[in-house]
Amino acid sequence: MRRRFAALLCLSALFAAGCGASSDSGGSTPGKPDDVKVGLISILDVAPIYLGKEKGFFTSRDINLTLQPAEGGTETVPSVMSGNQQFGFSNVVTLLLAQEQGLPVKAVTNGTNSTGVDGKDFGALMVASGSPIKTVADLKGKKVAVNTFKNVVELAVRASALKAGVDPSSIEFVKLGFPEMPAALADGRADAVFVVEPFQQIVLSQGGKAIASSYVDIAPDLCVAMYFTSKQLLGENPDLVKRFTAAMNESLSYADAHPDEVRNVLPTYTKIGPELIPKLTLPKWPAEVNQESLKTIASLGKKEGILPGDPNLTDLLP
Repeated sequence: MRRRFAALLCLSALFAAGCGASSDSGGSTPGKPDDVKVGLISILDVAPIYLGKEKGFFTSRDINLTLQPAEGGTETVPSVMSGNQQFGFSNVVTLLLAQEQGLPVKAVTNGTNSTGVDGKDFGALMVASGSPIKTVADLKGKKVAVNTFKNVVELAVRASALKAGVDPSSIEFVKLGFPEMPAALADGRADAVFVVEPFQQIVLSQGGKAIASSYVDIAPDLCVAMYFTSKQLLGENPDLVKRFTAAMNESLSYADAHPDEVRNVLPTYTKIGPELIPKLTLPKWPAEVNQESLKTIASLGKKEGILPGDPNLTDLLP
């Protein structure tokens, strides 16, 4: 965990010393669009912002939007905090951890949600064809792959284990990128994997099967990720944050209501094969943050030792 949040800790020290980096967007220039950079992962989850950019939801609010791919939320948080990017997309556990490190992160709107339907979600805990593991109860002493330690995926797997009466500490968590997971099942590097789309479809195409919808096991309609900014930008340019949030909310609502257009925009920024796109289970994209689900994450995260303290959800949320 120390290595994962080394950059965040460094930034925390800078802010504590009163020498945090300044943002380039201290204020808008009348009559000129704001240049806005957003750090995000090139995955299915962020389709609404690409669709919203295509539909003009940001330009109509005087925002010149640049989308910058990143490896993960732990990369976008330092970039947004330093002012290199104005907004970012990150899973909720990463944001809660950043907050507990003293970083002035502020969520501005929802990012993506589970479908809330067991067996029909965009992510699942899966095993290979012919695996002796039939249920989550069989995972004791087994290797389970997660994309990053101490994040929402690991917490979701722990929730499935608890639901099945398995002590999560009896599971050996191994770190693998989502693209590696289907092969890891095939060659035995992992006994089970938690994957999101499109990798869920790849495992299914290889004969694998889902044994749990782990996001659903945490909470109904789980808020998995959010868009965020820095409190510094919020204080310097609240109008920009307001306009970005409005454009993002319109994008989320539009994506939720137009799944065919979501599928059409995916090839513009992902490498998902055209044969998989019609089969994908799409997440939900409500504009409102499901605060009750975040309370559950905060409680479970503390219980499982992923979150070291009690997160201040009121301070983090919009």
